[in-house]
Amino acid sequence: MSRKKVFSGRLLNVFEGNKKLPNGKKSFIEEVRHPGAALMIASFQGKVIFIRQYRPVIGKYIWELPAGLIDTGETPYACAKREITEETGYVAKNIRRIGVVYTSPGFCDEQVHIYRADSERRQAVSRDDEEVMKVKLLNQRDIRRLFEAGRISDAKTIAALSFAGIL
Repeated sequence: MSRKKVFSGRLLNVFEGNKKLPNGKKSFIEEVRHPGAALMIASFQGKVIFIRQYRPVIGKYIWELPAGLIDTGETPYACAKREITEETGYVAKNIRRIGVVYTSPGFCDEQVHIYRADSERRQAVSRDDEEVMKVKLLNQRDIRRLFEAGRISDAKTIAALSFAGIL
């Protein structure tokens, strides 16, 4: 119904305003608009390619599957294929879409498109300067142990592992 932009940033835009609900009532909302992301759960020689990435917003390293923002004009498929190579150096093949999740639909429209693939080889890595991470190949038993110990806490990674039948 009515909304105004209250913040415009490099990554996201924030709006506030009133929206009409299906029951006819109005609700005040604060809405984060996000370009979307793609995630790749890829395996190499029977192990899943993980990254241990430093996340400055929470001030610590966390275990994640490779993922990144969808660039303007880019498809989620192209994004997932690009991100796996940029972040890990592995080149994906036999790529297939296995799902999509909304990260926080109570206030944000971000969708993460989830893909699964095999990887055939590794090449040079070309990460962004602000990406501080290490690549690690993990077998299913190690993934379950990390998860059960509370060491895999990234929601998009947990969702992807669930879609893939690993958790």
